[in-house]
This record gives sequence, C-alpha cells and structure tokens, in this order.
Amino acid sequence: MPNGGWQMMASFRRDDSITQQKLKPGTVRRIAGYARPYVRELVLFLALNTVAAVTVVANPLLLKTIIDRGIVPGRQGLVIWLAVGVAGLALLEAVLGLAQRWYSARIGEGLIYDLRTQVFGHVQRQPVAFFMRAQTGSLVSRLNNDVIGAQRALTTTLSSVVSNVISLVLVLVTMMVLSWQVTLIALLLLPIFILPAKWVGRRLSRISREQMVLDAEMSSLMTERFNVAGAMLAKLYGRPSEEEDNFSQRAARVRDIGVVAAMYGRVFFTALTLVAALATAMVYGVGGFLAVGGTLELGTLVALATLLTRMYGPLTALSNVHIDVMTALVSFDRVFEVLDLKPLIRDREGARALGEVRETSGNGSAPAAEGPKADLEKGAAKGRAPTVRFDHVRFAYPSAEEVSLASLESIARTDTAPAREVLHDVDFAAAPGQLVALVGPSGAGKTTITHLVSRLYDVSGGAVRIGGTDVRDLTLDSLRSEVGVVSQDAHLFHDTIRENMRYARPEATDEEIGAALEAAQIGPLIAAMPEGLDTVVGDRGYRLSGGEKQRLAIARLLLKAPSVVVLDEATAHLDSESEAAVQRALRTALAGRTSLVIAHRLSTIREADQILVIEDGRVAERGRHEELLLQGGLYAELYRTQFARQDGDERSDAALTRD
Repeated sequence: MPNGGWQMMASFRRDDSITQQKLKPGTVRRIAGYARPYVRELVLFLALNTVAAVTVVANPLLLKTIIDRGIVPGRQGLVIWLAVGVAGLALLEAVLGLAQRWYSARIGEGLIYDLRTQVFGHVQRQPVAFFMRAQTGSLVSRLNNDVIGAQRALTTTLSSVVSNVISLVLVLVTMMVLSWQVTLIALLLLPIFILPAKWVGRRLSRISREQMVLDAEMSSLMTERFNVAGAMLAKLYGRPSEEEDNFSQRAARVRDIGVVAAMYGRVFFTALTLVAALATAMVYGVGGFLAVGGTLELGTLVALATLLTRMYGPLTALSNVHIDVMTALVSFDRVFEVLDLKPLIRDREGARALGEVRETSGNGSAPAAEGPKADLEKGAAKGRAPTVRFDHVRFAYPSAEEVSLASLESIARTDTAPAREVLHDVDFAAAPGQLVALVGPSGAGKTTITHLVSRLYDVSGGAVRIGGTDVRDLTLDSLRSEVGVVSQDAHLFHDTIRENMRYARPEATDEEIGAALEAAQIGPLIAAMPEGLDTVVGDRGYRLSGGEKQRLAIARLLLKAPSVVVLDEATAHLDSESEAAVQRALRTALAGRTSLVIAHRLSTIREADQILVIEDGRVAERGRHEELLLQGGLYAELYRTQFARQDGDERSDAALTRD
C-alpha cells in the first residue's frame, strides 16, 4: 500500500494546466515514429505488464483457497501445497518485475539516447545568432527534463495505463463475483478518497511549480558564481558576505517550500491511509457480518479485503491518466519545437565543396609538402590562397523569430521592430595571399564583415565570394575547413592542450601539434610544463594567461592550415610582451594566406596590402597606410587618436635598438 500511495500522490500532483495546452497536429504520429525501432521490446514489455496485472488477483484468490479449502476443513497437505503456490507466485512477480524493469530501461534509455543525440546535433547546426539569444539553461533543460519526460510516454505512462486498466477490470470482476454487496460498498467510499486527494493534489501542483522556480533560481545563482569569470568578479569586488547572504536567502526559500511540500505530501498519505483503513474496516464489518450469517466464506472475506487494497491504486491513477498522458505529450512537443526550428544557415541544395569548385576553375593545389613543419612554413597548406571578394554586400541581423524560440529565452522579447541594416554596399576584394586590414570606430561593422566570410551569417544583399564562388553555394564543412578564425577572446575547452589542438584536426600527431606550437611561439612554454601536452587548461582556458591563450589559438589555426585567415582583434588587451610574441606568431599564420584582419596595432596596418576604413557600415576610405594619411580623412584622424602613440613607441624602440 505505501508504494501505491506515493505513486498516486505523484499522479495527483501533476499540473492540471498541462491539459489546457494545445499540441501541434501530427505529434502522436511523430511519437509513433520514434517508437518504431522498439516495437518488439514494446510488445514484450506490454505482455509482461499484462501478466503482472493478472497476478494482482491471483494472490488473493490463492489466500481464499488456503483458508476455505485448506485451513477451515483441516487439510494440511493442501495448505502446504497452496503455500508453496503463494511463494511461487511471489517469485514469479519478482521475476516479472525484473523483466519489466529491464525492458522499460532498454526502451526508455534508448529513446532518451535517440532524442538527445538528435536534439544535440540539430542545435549544433543552428547559427551563432541562435546561441546569442537562447538561454543555455533552457537548452540543457530540453536535453534533460523534456527528453526524460518524453520517454515516459512510451514506458511509465503507457505501461501504467495498460497494467492499471487490466488490474482494475480483473479486480472489479473478481470482487463482484465474490460478493457484489461488499464491492458496491467499497466503490461508494471512493469519492471520500478522490475528492480530498484532488484538493490536496491541486495545491501540491502549485507548490511543485513554485518549488521548481525557486530551485532554478538557486541553481542559476550557483552556475553564475561558480564559473571562473563569476568567481573572479565576486572576489575582485570583495563581496563574499553579500553573495553568501544572497544565496542564503534563496536557499531558505527552497528550504521553506520543501517543508510545505513535505507536509502536504504527508497529509495526502495520511488521508490515503485513513480512507484505506476505513474501507478495510467496512469490508470486514459487512463481510464479517455476512460470514457469521453463513452467506460468505471466511477466505472470501480475506480475499475481498486484499483485493480492495489493490483497487484504489489503479482507480486513482486512471482518474488522472489524461494529465499523465498530456504531460508526456507536451514534453515530446517541446522537444519537437526545437527540432522543427530550421537552421537559418545551412547547405543549399546542390552545394559543392570548395575544393571541387577550385579544381573545376583551374585553381589547382600546391604540391604536397613533406614533414610537419613544411605546411606551416609554406602557408595555405590546403591549396593556393583564394580571392575573398565582397560584392556590394548589404546585411541586417536576423530577427528573433528567424533564429530562436521564445520558450528558450528567459525574458520577454521586445525587439519586434524590423531588422535594421548594418552594412551598406560593402565592396572590396582581398587578392590571393594579401592582407586586408579593417579599421574604424567601435560599432562601425568590422566584426560583422569578418563573420560573413566564414558564413556565421548570410548576407541580406550582394554576395561574399571565395575563389569566385558565392559562399552560399559552398558546403559549410568545406568552407569552414578553409577559413581559420582567431577572435579577441580565444575559447579553450576544459581539456588538455593536446585535445584543444586536435579540435582543429583530430588526426594530428603529437609531432604536428608540436610544430604548430613552435610556429606560434609557445612551444618552449608548453614543453616546460610538467605535464606538457597533457596539461589541462581549465574552464575556458583560465589556467593560461591571455597571451598564452591567444598563441595557443593561433597554433590551433596553424594546425588547421586554412587558406583564408580572419583575425578579430587577436592582440587586443594583451601586455606588450605577450603582444610581441603573438605578433611573431601571426606573421607565420598569415604567410601565404589571404587574410582579413581587424587591426589593433599600427604594425599590422603598415604591413597591410590594403586598409579599409569602415564607418557606419560602409567602406569610407581604402588604400595603403601612407596614402590614407595624405588624404587627411577619417583614417588620418584615427591614426592621430589611436595609433600615433604606438608609432612614437615603435620609433623609440627602433632608436634604442640602433644605439
């Protein structure tokens, strides 16, 4: 009885509001598609549930037979054999329970695996704009809570419905056959249990919702404070006491709501026990009166009392089965909501690999280099560097509806206005092997231009071409294998240096990794570490300095050996020593490759084959360093405000070197 009571309480605490949600057409048909690989296991699972339901009435009937045909007449041999039968039935129930659990786990975990891998792969293909809007916790919830809720539709909910229906029918039929009078009295008591239980259940569902919200708030606080950046900020601003008080308040609310939920649960269980005891008392009272009068056998009375305890569970569970079914279906629907969000950036039909296009156009590859260092020294190892051309490009960032889901964002979206164009008629070309520098005030559109090269976004008008082919006509895999990017904040996974390097080229040998590290001016530093390539870099690479992370990112780019390089202020926010090392690494990284660089240092600009001055999403000026200075326009102004001091420092360094 206790286990059944807690299962009924879980059913009653379901959120009734779930039944008010509208499912998309075809949801059930799609669910059937996921169940198709497990049809054989499902059939066996349901068959086991059916057999287990039959044993629900078999045990009370055996007890009846022991009493009426064995104990009362004094037939000791029959009592022994029937007792062995009861033991055998208990053993059968145990075996059935294990088999049910095995099939349930096999089907459930298999379905969880199928859904999780499909959702993860689909989310990975979403554009970067999706991740800028979607809340990470909401995505994780879809992969955990909703996926687990969905699998219950094919395991817990389905088996519960089947076994409860069969059990209830068999129990009621058996009780009616044994004594219709006692059965009717038992059924008359059902509302006394159902109505209070629903009253408690409604409050439990409200408390459960509040409990989940409070748990989520506390978890979010821990997640923000326990990552490296959050912990560092709290320490730098010296507010550990306030943080502790803030967490204490949230934890106290979780504690208090937990106490309330526990008391409601205990009230429910106590009421269930009292009603069950009352029903049992009435059965024994009425049945005992009939047994004394000779119209009911003693064994029948015991069987009826036992069957009674097995009737309330299925009845109450089935009374809320629509909530359980809808809860599972809504979980499926929330998973399908993510799967139905088409990636805004995806391969066009008939898209070709960049290598195929270059071969067709006669842009052949360079002869294969020998040795791990040869590719790095020659640059553009995968083939001769192509031309990168922006052909009258216009661009506006996609709207929220195009890239994200409202249910994945923690706050209501207010940006319902039409997307504003941020790039206007951007037209330029970077010839093979050239370095093009982008300069301009913050917010002018420099980073947006670099994002279009690797097709993190698609243009709104015009075209971005690599090797003469629109990037939208190329496969994403081939495009991104040819374009290497080093951003201002290089990201490293919480893994070893070796595995972070192999993210660029999984088949790379330690010798090749070492050559890339040497070329990136960080080889000796890695070699001096006690664990070398097995050194774990920590969360986001925080165990390394900013300059070390940047050089490691450049080494990763060199190992990838792309033919096009994009640098987004790769030397910003570095100290002079780190910056000098990174600049040396960049010379190797850019050699022989078509490069697009957001310039941060004057040295980068002076080495540029072409400088583009970006202002308000347009190319305001273009030319080489000396030419733009003579024009006396925006570049000359930027030079005076941003680069003149660097020029003075470089001249001083040169003078000191001569002396």
